[in-house]
Amino acid sequence: MEYLLDNSKQIRKILLKILDETPKDLLLEIPKNFNNNIWWNIAHVVVTQQLLVYKFSGMPMLVSDEMVEKYKKGTFPDGTATDEEITQIKDLLFSTLKQTEKDYKAGNFKSYTAYTTSLNITLSNVVEAMKFNALHEGIHIGAILALKRNITA
Repeated sequence: MEYLLDNSKQIRKILLKILDETPKDLLLEIPKNFNNNIWWNIAHVVVTQQLLVYKFSGMPMLVSDEMVEKYKKGTFPDGTATDEEITQIKDLLFSTLKQTEKDYKAGNFKSYTAYTTSLNITLSNVVEAMKFNALHEGIHIGAILALKRNITA
């Protein structure tokens, strides 16, 4: 699990750097032939980790229901993000992983409701959820890099 958490931390360092270095208007831009933006992908990564790891483990998520509704699978960007929301996501990038590590080490992930992802991969426990989450975050890093190449910088 430590290896998986370390991988997620490295990905999230990249996401934080992108949030810090990309002007807000470019974070929110949806390039031609794309259906989302950099901002949505980053917020979606945070929300998805919480759904996969916490919700299906029957534990309280560290993100709000509103955030889940706005960034869960199947949603699309609404073209907005307040400075407060951006700051909140920056904080959640790492606080969620720290809490996951604490909860895992404390043995708090006792059960898991099996979930089949959109890639037709069934997750049966929290370790499988974290493994899939690493794949998921990698997919979204790729999407973000493609978006970065196509925004009007």
